[in-house]
Amino acid sequence: MTSILEPCMSPRDLLQISAVGLAHLGDSVYEILVRTMLITDEHTTGAHLHKDTTALVCAPAQAAAVDRLLPMLTEEENAYYRRGRNATLHNIPKNATHGQYAKATGLEALFGALYLLGRRDRIEELFGFIMEENHAT
Repeated sequence: MTSILEPCMSPRDLLQISAVGLAHLGDSVYEILVRTMLITDEHTTGAHLHKDTTALVCAPAQAAAVDRLLPMLTEEENAYYRRGRNATLHNIPKNATHGQYAKATGLEALFGALYLLGRRDRIEELFGFIMEENHAT
């Protein structure tokens, strides 16, 4: 890895990182995308930033996004998703079912893997699709 801000790991190196580690990183990647979108595109006011952010990053919303996103994933991306989805999960939030939380963890692991692989364009493409679909419903 050459830069902490611009990591570019190999798929082989990614295997050394746990699924929970990928999801931990992917959670922040996904949240920063949502926050950036809300303050730049949506012009959300300060009073609604937290509410609007949590509505998009909660496990039920991420699980719904996964259901729409799965057909778009490559075989490699699907493997990263499944790796996160199948991770041993603890402390499931009250507002989510075990299935929703597993899917959300899979989505976060996918975003974490893509970030570490340096695939920013693919992250933007997938995130854009999710947000486009969110606004269509």
